[in-house]
Amino acid sequence: MVAPLPSHIVEDAVRNALAEDSTGAGDITSLATIPTDAVAHYELRARKSGLICGLQAAREAFQQCDRSIVFDARISDGDAVEAGDVVAAISGLARPILTAERIALNFLGRMSGIATLTASYVAQIAETGAVIAHTRKTTPGLRAFEIQAVRAGGGAAHRYSLSDAVLIKDNHVAAAGGVGEAVRRAKAHAGHMTKVATEIDTLDQLAEALDAGAESILLDNFSLDDLRAAVAQTEGRASLEASGGVTLDTIRAIAETGVDVISVGAITHSATNFDLGLDAV
Repeated sequence: MVAPLPSHIVEDAVRNALAEDSTGAGDITSLATIPTDAVAHYELRARKSGLICGLQAAREAFQQCDRSIVFDARISDGDAVEAGDVVAAISGLARPILTAERIALNFLGRMSGIATLTASYVAQIAETGAVIAHTRKTTPGLRAFEIQAVRAGGGAAHRYSLSDAVLIKDNHVAAAGGVGEAVRRAKAHAGHMTKVATEIDTLDQLAEALDAGAESILLDNFSLDDLRAAVAQTEGRASLEASGGVTLDTIRAIAETGVDVISVGAITHSATNFDLGLDAV
């Protein structure tokens, strides 16, 4: 089970999604075809196997359309399902249920797809000691939801925003005049609670980063041999993160080099939508 998101984040995102979908005259199809007092019962079912995430947002979508709708979740976020499994039962007035349907399915499909893909990466590195982390390559406005989905799939949090930690990238290094100088400036600026990390492109920059006191070092597009060399040279003085072009086919070998973290942009920017459907019963 994954921790819920703050309610105001969910409420605002769902409200915006419903507003986008109900401009003008609203849901004219449901208004035209369904009697005002028609009551219906539905089951939300998985169409494939995987992990479910997004129940909080799905519930909110139905509730914002009609507070009397009953949303009975049969599982929790992070639970595994097989094709045909009932995720939730929904009952109430048919019109608002069908108005909310697509928004609920969009949140569930997106987040369950991320959770399922993340779990595939996590399974590939089992017992290596490394962890999978997301990146900031997320859908604008939906980062909190996508990070929640990564956690549901067994992944770890990276940065939620630019203010969470210092992460010196190659352009920062170029502007500052070098890795060591950038790290020293960052440590002088940051408070004692703020972690300072830096990206490096070569092994030559590793000693410079370590000497300047970087607490975490991102090894960008390193070969396997260079990753192993970086682990040996660091000797535990900083956390090492491998990143760049990581795939399901390559991640096991990367994890076996001894790095601490592997960040994978694909788990958010390239996850396939998870197929679910709302069926009348």
